[in-house]
Amino acid sequence: MPAHAEPLALLQCQGTESVAYSPGITFQPRDVDVSTDGRLGSCVDGAGEVTSGAYGERFTLHAGCNDLLDGFQGPRTFTWSTGDTSVVEAEGSSTAIAGQVVTTLTGTVVQGRFHGRSVVQVIVLPQPALPLCLTTGVTGATGATTLTIV
Repeated sequence: MPAHAEPLALLQCQGTESVAYSPGITFQPRDVDVSTDGRLGSCVDGAGEVTSGAYGERFTLHAGCNDLLDGFQGPRTFTWSTGDTSVVEAEGSSTAIAGQVVTTLTGTVVQGRFHGRSVVQVIVLPQPALPLCLTTGVTGATGATTLTIV
């Protein structure tokens, strides 16, 4: 490889995302405070530097058990094992598939590590349980996530 060639700035990570809802989500739509906590534990970086990452957000949305699939957009900041960050300006949409809510987030890194690169994150969470939607409300869920930066 020539000395001036750069390594591929490609990153792929597997991890988990936990989401908390307060108050719990019921069939009656209402404003709900949402907290996300993402842990990316097994990352493969083209440069061999990033081994893990994390992200978290707090926001409010108007939601009920039947309308958790609305689109959204906004920044998401990933903090890497190297100590630096990537700020992604992202759009997301969700679909219900076989008892799961599959959210696909796409965007571009607008600041920090991997600046200018494209991002795709897929998050798979279980659909809200009917009995909880009818009673106290769904207060959280945890599922798998995959992040790819190219």
